[in-house]
Amino acid sequence: MQRITSFFSDVVREMRKVSWPKRSELTRSTITVLSTVAFFAIFFAVLDLGISELIRLILE
Repeated sequence: MQRITSFFSDVVREMRKVSWPKRSELTRSTITVLSTVAFFAIFFAVLDLGISELIRLILE
C-alpha cells in the first residue's frame, strides 16, 4: 500500500511541474491538427479515386 501511495504522490508532484498550454495556444494547435487531417484525408481520397480510375481504364 505504501508503494501505491508513494506512486500517486510522485505523480501529483510531477504534474505540478508540467507547463500546460494556454487556451489560445491549445485552440490554435487543435485547429492546425484538424485542418491538416482534413487536408490529407481529401488529398488521399482524390489520389485513391484517380488511381482507381486509372486502373479501371487500363483493365477495360
